[in-house]
Amino acid sequence: MSRVIRLSRNLEGRDLAVGDVHGHFSRLREALERVAFDPLRDRLLSVGDLVDRGPECEEALDWLAQPWFYAVQGNHEALAISHVRGEWLDYRLYLAAGGGWFLDLGQAEQLRFAEAFEQLPLALEVETALGPVGLLHADCPQLRWRDLLPLLEQSAVPEKIREVCQWSRLRLKEENTRGVDDLRALLVGHTPVPDVKVLGNVWHIDTGGWSKGHFTLLDLATLMPA
Repeated sequence: MSRVIRLSRNLEGRDLAVGDVHGHFSRLREALERVAFDPLRDRLLSVGDLVDRGPECEEALDWLAQPWFYAVQGNHEALAISHVRGEWLDYRLYLAAGGGWFLDLGQAEQLRFAEAFEQLPLALEVETALGPVGLLHADCPQLRWRDLLPLLEQSAVPEKIREVCQWSRLRLKEENTRGVDDLRALLVGHTPVPDVKVLGNVWHIDTGGWSKGHFTLLDLATLMPA
């Protein structure tokens, strides 16, 4: 698996980014229809957490099979992997986070999902006319993007690095506007916000489409909602 995927500029259509989905793919389809998403030309980029909490988690594999859909591995995908691989897991936390649907699957189905989730990168880098845009699930543990990518490409990603990429809420908590060098913008999810929140060049785009909010589809060309 490649923990970093780099995408060249989309010269045919739009690149749209979306926050956490959490098993609400019908709502996501409706949001895409509203902006006339064209799968023959456009691409959809996800900051992870495709599963848990919602009623349509099992659709995740169908979405991941689409050539126009790219996602990073969120902490909820990582929880499923930990269960299947026999790693330590706080099952009370996992159930509270919506993982019951996964635990109810048969062993073979669990393995099928875990193997697909293991193929997801931890970071995406997308070229745009105005410079590269990065995607992580939660936050960047380095001040410079170019310092993070070699760490993610190691055979074993340092646990503290992975933890920040998939779990950290510190930037939002501290209202940290330092930003991440070498990127036009970094797009993250993990923590729901009422509206897109920008701290430095870090864009928090999980606007609760899976809950009581709405899905924001951010156009990477303009960094504006589509």
